[in-house]
Formats: sequence, structure tokens, C-alpha cells
Amino acid sequence: MSKLPQVTTSIFSKMSLMAKEHDAINLSQGFPDFPIDKKLSLLVEKTVKNNVHQYCPSNGHPGLLDQIADLIHKSYHRELNTSEELLVTAGATQAIFTSIQALVHPGDEVIILDPSYDCYIAPIQLCKGVPIRIPLGPDFLPDWALINKHVSSKTKMIITNNPHNPSGRTWAASDMNELVRLINNNSNLYLLSDEVYEYITFENKHLSAHSYESLRAKSIVVSSFGKTLHITGWKMGYLVAEKKIMDEIKKIHQYMVFSVNSLCQHVIFEYLQSSSLQDIGSMYQAKRDLFRKGIEHSRFKILPCDGTYFQTLDYSKISNKNDVEFAEELTKDFGIASIPISVFSENNKHKNILRFCFAKQNETIEKATSLLCKI
Repeated sequence: MSKLPQVTTSIFSKMSLMAKEHDAINLSQGFPDFPIDKKLSLLVEKTVKNNVHQYCPSNGHPGLLDQIADLIHKSYHRELNTSEELLVTAGATQAIFTSIQALVHPGDEVIILDPSYDCYIAPIQLCKGVPIRIPLGPDFLPDWALINKHVSSKTKMIITNNPHNPSGRTWAASDMNELVRLINNNSNLYLLSDEVYEYITFENKHLSAHSYESLRAKSIVVSSFGKTLHITGWKMGYLVAEKKIMDEIKKIHQYMVFSVNSLCQHVIFEYLQSSSLQDIGSMYQAKRDLFRKGIEHSRFKILPCDGTYFQTLDYSKISNKNDVEFAEELTKDFGIASIPISVFSENNKHKNILRFCFAKQNETIEKATSLLCKI
């Protein structure tokens, strides 16, 4: 009998396969189609010749841990004990899976805010926890009255995603203050803060759980080098938690992966010593603006995009089809692959919306927007 009977081929794989079959521009899956930083490529060539091919320590390359701690201090003014509060992981997905396995017990409830990324549900179910899926508001921001209504003595964790995939929204200070109040008022409640797009924000600065001292004792903050450095195939992430929580996470981590790719850790360690991450947001903002300008005269309604490399579009003036059907039509008949928003939710409260990835070469963006304007 299957432990995850509801799991089938993911929508991301399905839409990418469909894009290939119909020779469509693939704006569905969230990965860039442009080269990585040349400095990273040169460091791979240099580092692979060195003696870096055996296990790193389980919690991470010591130099890389120091660089991450320095990055967090510069970004959020948080000081870390690298040996006790920081863990390098095989991507953010492993960080999330491991954290849930470490903290959630049978019968524990975990709040998820829909639409939500698809890696949250499975680990909760595998440890016999209970996902409590609460829809975000129509603007894709938290409905705090509804969230508070669902918190009980059984609630063990709330998973937040800011900046948010799939909508591209970011939280305001008022949202973070409500989150602080929620965590502080519920002694058994942990925060799992998925912040993988933290360095890809635009007009408004990212508000991280790191910056709120009262959250630190009960939070796990997850980050991604894959997203930040557009090296998604390297599967490199990290998480931060205070020692009491981290000790439990490390127990699971050592039996899942023990340690993470040594070559990649050495390369990123070298890279962070001489590179700033401050230009990443402006690079993606230029691509967002190019995408939005390209479709401003289309029939799509352009929804807000504060961060990530995803733009959502409302097609309600174009078609009455549901989003899965319309996404398929768009791929087959118009040559553009996207992701329907409904697949991110238990009950689709956000109708007639598709997600498009603009982490692409400018030429790809221009071709795609030209096609979208013909619909």
C-alpha cells in the first residue's frame, strides 16, 4: 500500500514535458536558462583539481559555515554560533523535509498557507501529522483572523513562505508583527520559514524571520543557494535554528544525507569570499519589468509581483476554462508553457490565474511576451 497515494507526476514535470512535445517556450518550471556567474564556473574548474572529494563535516564545510554566518549578519544583523545553529543541506527541499521529520509527531497539526509549494505536504503525512491548509487572501497575503481561528493545542508548526511562490508577493511589517504575536501566544508552536527567494525582492526590502529576535527560539529559517546564485541543479541550501531545535534536526540529517556535496561547498565558500549578493534583486527586477512591459497591452491582467522570479497573470477576460485546461491550451496552441495556480491549493480560492517564470534570457522573455499579446 502506498504511503502517499495522492502523489502522481508533478505538474512541473507534466508542463515541461508538454512544452517539449509542442516546442513551446517553457516558462513553467522555476529555473533560469542563462549561464551561471563565470566566477563560479572558473572556481569549479580550479577546485575540482584539489583534494576536496571526500566527506565534509556533517553540518557543513567550516569555512562555508563562517561565510553563511557573515552573510546573515550583514543581511539581518543576527549573530550565529556556526557549530550549533547552522546546517548546510542538500537543497531547501531537504532542509524542509528534515525539519518537519524532526519536529512533527503523529497527530500534530501543521498550518500551511495556500497556494503553497508542493514539498510541504508529503513530509507531514509521512510522519502522520495533519496538514491544515488555510487559503491566503485574494491578494495572496495572510488572512490572520482565519489563521488564528485554526490554531489549537494540536498545532505544532506553521509553514510560511516569504517571498511567496507562486504569487511573488512579499509580507509587510504588519504581517510579520502578526506572526510574532501568533508564535509568542502559542507556546507549542514552531515556525518553519521558507525564505528561499530572500535575495530576489524588488521595491520593498525582504522582511526575514531572522530580524525578529522574539521568533528565533522557535523558528527554523530555510535558504537556498540554488535560487540565490541560480545554480538549482547543485541542490545546495542551508537552515538556521537555535541549538535545542537544531540538535533534533541534525539527528535526522545524519541519516538522510550525512553530509552535502563537498565540491559544491568548497566552490561556494570561495565564491562568497569575494562576491556580493546585493545585485541579484536588481538583475531579476529588470527581467520582471521586461516581462510586464511586454504584456502591458495584452488581454491578461498583470498581478502584483514583489519578489521571486514568478509573475502571475489573470486570464479571466480571455477564457472561462479552468486554469489547468487553459495552461494546456496555451502550451499546445500558442507555444507558451506556464503553471496553473490551482495545483498549489487544496481548495482553489484563486481562480483563472497562471504562473510564469521570468528567470530567462531577455530574448526568451521578449519572444514569450510577443506570443502572449497575440492571445
